[in-house]
Amino acid sequence: MMNFNIAMIPGDGIGPEVVEQTVLVLEKVGEIYNHKFNFKEALAGGCAIDEYGEPLPKKTIDICKESDAVLLGAIGGPKWDNLPGDRRPERALLGLRKALGLYANIRPAILFDQLKEACPLKPEIIGDGLDICIVRELTGGIYFGEKGRKDTELGQAAFDVEIYSEEEVRRIAKTAFDIARKRNKIVTNVDKANVLESSRLWRSVVEEVATDYPDVTLNHMYVDNASMQLVRNPKQFDVVVTTNMFGDILSDEASMITGSIGMLPSASLGEGNIGMYEPVHGSAPDIAGLDKANPMATILSAAMMLRYSFGLEKEADAIEKAVKKVLDDGYRTMDIINEGKKAVGTKEMGRLIIEALS
Repeated sequence: MMNFNIAMIPGDGIGPEVVEQTVLVLEKVGEIYNHKFNFKEALAGGCAIDEYGEPLPKKTIDICKESDAVLLGAIGGPKWDNLPGDRRPERALLGLRKALGLYANIRPAILFDQLKEACPLKPEIIGDGLDICIVRELTGGIYFGEKGRKDTELGQAAFDVEIYSEEEVRRIAKTAFDIARKRNKIVTNVDKANVLESSRLWRSVVEEVATDYPDVTLNHMYVDNASMQLVRNPKQFDVVVTTNMFGDILSDEASMITGSIGMLPSASLGEGNIGMYEPVHGSAPDIAGLDKANPMATILSAAMMLRYSFGLEKEADAIEKAVKKVLDDGYRTMDIINEGKKAVGTKEMGRLIIEALS
């Protein structure tokens, strides 16, 4: 029997609900494949502010560092919107990524065949489906650069500095090219090199890394054009590599063209095997506690955990196949419901996926 220690951070809003179902799915996987998943709960985000007065207690970081992987639900909510920037729930995400050295965010944007009708794009645009992987740099750029305020003759001004080093760009570029080698061997670098000096350095380093991958095609695209092309001709993309801020925006856009942000998982990875796995969606406090949340993005994030952190390929495949079977059988949560399908809640969706694993 193989043992794995997982730090479990349910978080805020619907986070606890979707994490609960994901834990049940993992426990079923462990039962079927003779693995033991040990979960240790930790607080981060708004609930941590309420309990400890800060979004990311040291105790939580310690639990995560002692684990083999981190499963995160969702963080944030309007309850904490008026707090200072450095004390808001979202600072927990930045802090966890930094503390664990997680510099690469992998966000697959896949349009399931069963959900084509939920895609806002025309059928002739999506064709036989979409499968885009966005690789976003996580621990550098404008989110981590110098920031502050100063007085000017026009009144108070604020600034946030975008800064990247060669090594920060090199390691995220290598991640993107390695992923592309296992896919369709195309990398699209997204930047703003016509305006930003940081983007010019970024592009030159990506081109340097590309020389080590002669089998992978590299092309460049400015971020404004990329945002348009994602809805105009998304099938041209395979792997997209970009900065922290651009990736934050483009990955959310990519998620919506696949039909529902509630279906998309993500993995945040670094140098070692440890990773943090979370759904792309937010905390959705308006439906928290109502058994309406879609748990599939978190469950699919757990499949990524099995694959990337634990090397359990067949177990990851089993979860993904179970999700597809439930969709094939016509079951839908409220975010993806359409005529003729069977509406179910969070708990029932989790139960159906567990049943499909059996």
